[in-house]
Amino acid sequence: MTTEASGYGLTFLKGGKRYSDSTADSTRRIPFEIAKSDFNEVLSSKNLTFLFGSGCSSYLSAAKKEQGIPTMGPLAQGILAEGNENVALKYGLTPEVREVLKEILGIDLADGEYAWNLERLMEVLFGFQFALAKTENQALIKAKESLDTAIEAIKKYVFETCKAGQEQTSSNEVLNLYQNFYRKLSQRSRSLPRPTVATTNYDLFNEIAMDRTGVPYINGFLGSVEKRFNPASFRYTIAQQLDSSSQRWTSLDNLVYFLKLHGSLNWHAVDTGLFPVAERPLSESGDGEAMLIYPTPAKQNASFAAPYSDMFREFQAKVVQEQSALVTIGYGFGDEHVNNIIYQALTIPNFRLVIFAKPETGDETSNKHVKMLQELKDPRIWIIGTEDTNTEWKAHYFKNFVEDIMPSGDIDPAEDAIKNVVDLLASFKKDGNSGHE
Repeated sequence: MTTEASGYGLTFLKGGKRYSDSTADSTRRIPFEIAKSDFNEVLSSKNLTFLFGSGCSSYLSAAKKEQGIPTMGPLAQGILAEGNENVALKYGLTPEVREVLKEILGIDLADGEYAWNLERLMEVLFGFQFALAKTENQALIKAKESLDTAIEAIKKYVFETCKAGQEQTSSNEVLNLYQNFYRKLSQRSRSLPRPTVATTNYDLFNEIAMDRTGVPYINGFLGSVEKRFNPASFRYTIAQQLDSSSQRWTSLDNLVYFLKLHGSLNWHAVDTGLFPVAERPLSESGDGEAMLIYPTPAKQNASFAAPYSDMFREFQAKVVQEQSALVTIGYGFGDEHVNNIIYQALTIPNFRLVIFAKPETGDETSNKHVKMLQELKDPRIWIIGTEDTNTEWKAHYFKNFVEDIMPSGDIDPAEDAIKNVVDLLASFKKDGNSGHE
């Protein structure tokens, strides 16, 4: 446990029960101990799914500076807020383009609905683009030109900001958290079905973390030279032979099914082949044309529709299975497509929803979705977080969840020893030391 995680400041809402600093159960355990113990039981759910939002790829340093990938609000502000005109101009979002969008289409980029939510803005922009595709009205043709410019500007801005945030040195802190998460998740009982991790993030922290910790995963892409999206792969598993003298096989213990609901920095649309979405190394994605899928009912073309719809279908299939538990972390319930799936799952009696978020008190800054779920007082809905915004340690932060609330299990100490040896060898190579005098 970190030094800040004294257990105080955590609030655990378990249906109609409330555990906070002023309460304790019959064994006089503090809320932190209750939440940690009960969450350990959640990890033993027959079908377990995690949903990571933008808060998981953002890390607040000791100097209160955001590291990694900006969360959705700051990401939007980075190009739309007053005072960031230079950034907007860099990507082609000129005052003229903004004026045309406002005057002809009624899209005000300064509107609070968009200024803090790029996905909502892109949903509107894509909708107009679809509607104006065949227009012959001269005024609307001019508007469409500005519309196309705005879409390309924001797409390139998002891509470059996420890529830069992932590659900066300070992002190693975020990557280490993901690696720690997957190490702990791999301790889940081998007798249970393999877990699923879904994310609305575009970055590659999850993939890199699983690669570095040796966690095999199925993400919907098949192939070697050309990795193409094929939804049939979600029905596959990766197995190992139990006995070389027989045909007995079992799925790998630490296998993870991985879903990127909004696309990825390394997805690209391709024109050839049966499956029109390819996965490429990030080093080949410098053009900013990655497929970042924005939730919109007006799908742009088959390339965009295919991975987006299949990923959501798979996510829905996972959470509606028998004895399912969904754990959300860093997710602010800002995506109606995801929310609808969660609400539908709540109609299943044995479904359980565990939300790591700040419990809401009902003020004007409250998250309306968390507040609504909280007020249901449904024993299947758990909310774990810290209400005091001024305290240093917050239970709903990804860092504190991974380090303090997730059980450590019997993680092999050899992992740290191997990592130290690898780091040592890397330092020799960096220094140009071959070992010879």
